Amino acid sequence: MVAAIRPSLITQGWLVEAGKKADEKIHRPVLFGDNGQVRVKQELDGWHPEFKIVLEIEAGRATQGNAIYRDIVRASLVADAEYLALGVRIDYTFKSGAKDVTSADFDKTRDALDSIFASGRLILPFKGVLVFGW
Repeated sequence: MVAAIRPSLITQGWLVEAGKKADEKIHRPVLFGDNGQVRVKQELDGWHPEFKIVLEIEAGRATQGNAIYRDIVRASLVADAEYLALGVRIDYTFKSGAKDVTSADFDKTRDALDSIFASGRLILPFKGVLVFGW
């Protein structure tokens, strides 16, 4: 999915992962060590440097594998991130034994984020979160 929208995002000022090789990845600092050197960094699908938006897109198993929670926590740790844009499939169909099972990943992701914000028990550092389905 990232590859499909990469050209459009780049024209809008985004830095977007180009592939799986180390030099094609987008990294942002999370923790600094001695002399201000980056000690821990986070790998992202995309980053908008002007608007400080983290982009994460899940191709599948966003909810079954808890990828959305990993994305939320990791994006929350990015030093200067102000917004999170999280993309998930509207529905994800997978095999369970001989049977096809469909998971409503977009609805589950929206419900998870609504629960986080409504409960007030976990405070995310973002000014806003966008969840989009594809």
